[in-house]
Amino acid sequence: MMLSTTTPDSISDLPDVDERLVTPQTRFEVEDGRWVYVPPAEQPHAESHSRVSYLLHAHCAADYSTAIDMLTRTSAIDDFAPDVSVYPTARDPRTGGRQLEEIAFEIASTQSSLDHVGRRAAKLAARGVRRVFALDLERLRALEWSKDLGQWSILDGGARIEDPALAIPLPIDALFDDALAMDAVAHAWHMKDHPELSAERAEGEAEGRAEVEGYAEGVAFGRAEGLLIMLTSRGFEPTEHERHRILQERDLDRLERWLVAALACTNIAELLAMP
Repeated sequence: MMLSTTTPDSISDLPDVDERLVTPQTRFEVEDGRWVYVPPAEQPHAESHSRVSYLLHAHCAADYSTAIDMLTRTSAIDDFAPDVSVYPTARDPRTGGRQLEEIAFEIASTQSSLDHVGRRAAKLAARGVRRVFALDLERLRALEWSKDLGQWSILDGGARIEDPALAIPLPIDALFDDALAMDAVAHAWHMKDHPELSAERAEGEAEGRAEVEGYAEGVAFGRAEGLLIMLTSRGFEPTEHERHRILQERDLDRLERWLVAALACTNIAELLAMP
């Protein structure tokens, strides 16, 4: 369906994105100059809202932030909040305020709400938002707004959203499924080398190394004791220094050579002089 909306004559004529028509922290937005009451979301919309935010937070690039229901001034007569936004973290060098979001997600539960978010998408795109997506919960599909065509295009469910504002491509299927969302978030944090996961991974690697080292030390100690038993059985009496030297040896190959040589050596000093 083709939608149209009033667009500004020039971006430079627009108010700053964080210049408000409405009072923040209230349930009101302004669309086409009219105040609109925005009721709390019901379950399907609210759950989707949470899932999208969860995914975008994990996937956004290092210099970007995510926000839920963040008001954006799209024109002189519009001040409304996309469901989830991705925007540059740095302040706008011109205004000192926040920068315009580059990605916006809107959630639609019915065809009428999809038509409504289409009108909002057109306003966001006219303001300069690079990409606007909609999640159609009724048909379980994702769509992207085309500014040139003035309409939605349906995205392949098995595809991924790639964008400079995302450090990791976002799988579209994960936008509709909790299990896939959790897998995607875990993968994203791993690929971004999240500090907490890095610490866990380092701890796991350290434990693994300690386990291997402990096993190797046990084997070495066993061979050293075996060597002492063999030397004693041959009638040799190791000095305290020689005994300490043998028990402190951790080179398994050297201990193996000493064990073989102990069968024919003439004294312990000769044995320990071997490389």
